[in-house]
Amino acid sequence: MARAITTVILWTCVVQLTALGIDQNIQIYIAAGEIYGGQRRMASLQAAFPNLVRKETLLEPSDLMYFQNHSSQMAALDYLVSLESDIFIPTYDGNMAKVVESHRRFLGFKRTILLDRKHLVHLIDLYTKGSLSWDEFSIMVKKSHANRMGNPKRGVIIPGRPKEEDYFYANPQECLQFQDDPFSNT
Repeated sequence: MARAITTVILWTCVVQLTALGIDQNIQIYIAAGEIYGGQRRMASLQAAFPNLVRKETLLEPSDLMYFQNHSSQMAALDYLVSLESDIFIPTYDGNMAKVVESHRRFLGFKRTILLDRKHLVHLIDLYTKGSLSWDEFSIMVKKSHANRMGNPKRGVIIPGRPKEEDYFYANPQECLQFQDDPFSNT
């Protein structure tokens, strides 16, 4: 079961990036450990986006050896590359992704695409069943993500349900004082 899920996830990644109009020659950095199934599983993504890299392919083994067996330091490398990238698309909504997203907001709202996974699954189902053409699918993906680009937003407060609220590190705008308030026009 895990092999099929990995294949589907990588295929949908190709479809999503292509539908969003991401240039196929862009360098894509995979901020993760070894993917289950390795190169065989990455083949479809590598074929569509040939400039696919990881820290293990960017650094010489002699440079990387200082970080080996230190998971926090390896994660810090991923964090720094994610922070400085032209576009950041977290595929997992974990703490590191939220911190990177927040830090990118603080640095001037660098392009961060927050995928609407439920809606994408629905659109991909329509596309694979033939209910949407590629052009219709691509337009709908772009349209549904137009307001999901790491823009300023008010924190979500849910009385009585604090675990579902935004964490500070995911949305620090209301706690940090800026000369130009990003909320002044909202």
